[in-house]
Formats: sequence, structure tokens, C-alpha cells
Amino acid sequence: MSEDRGSATVWAAMATTVLCAVFAIILAMGQAVVARHRAGAAADLAALAAADNALRGTAEACASAGRVADAQGAQLVRCSVTGEIADVTAMARFGPYAPAVRARAGPPVPPVAPAQSGAAP
Repeated sequence: MSEDRGSATVWAAMATTVLCAVFAIILAMGQAVVARHRAGAAADLAALAAADNALRGTAEACASAGRVADAQGAQLVRCSVTGEIADVTAMARFGPYAPAVRARAGPPVPPVAPAQSGAAP
């Protein structure tokens, strides 16, 4: 009986350590997911802002995208405008994570009409 004395304390300490480690891993994963979502939202909104100003020129469109990204707490990493299509990359920091997400925006493409054949049904 004297050999088992204090073993519950050791088991409780080990269980507490394991639970703290699991909690730390879950917290880190949560921070990574939040950082990715913030970067994605900032990139989407910045791409829409750039596409909205695409006809004013690349400089004006990318400046607008930069302002939107800053307002979202992100940084505009890359911006290009080809015609009316804007392609931007935004990076958002949250904790030790800083994911960069790419987004594109532009006018919808008109649907392609089905090919007409000369034969009647």
C-alpha cells in the first residue's frame, strides 16, 4: 500500500499537462484559421474595390484596393489590373501567422450561346 502513495498526484499532473498541450494546439489552430479568414476577406474586398476602379487606371485601382485592405487590417502585397479584371493578394497578421490570399474580381462573363447546327429537329 505504501508503494501507491502519491501516484494520484502524478497522474493528475500528467493529465493537466496533456490537457494544457491540447488546448495550446487548438488555440494555435484557431489563430491560423482566423488569420486565413481575415486575409481572405481583405483580399476579396480589395479585389472588388480595384475592379470597381479599373477603368480609372491601374494606379487608381490599386490605390483603392490598398485603402480597403488597410481598413480591414491587412496589407496589400500585390495588385494588377488587366482590362476590367483585378487580381490582388492581401496579407493579414494574427498572432504568429501571416497568410497571404489571392483574389480576383471583374465583370461577369456573358454566357456562351449554344452552337446552332443547320439540321432541323
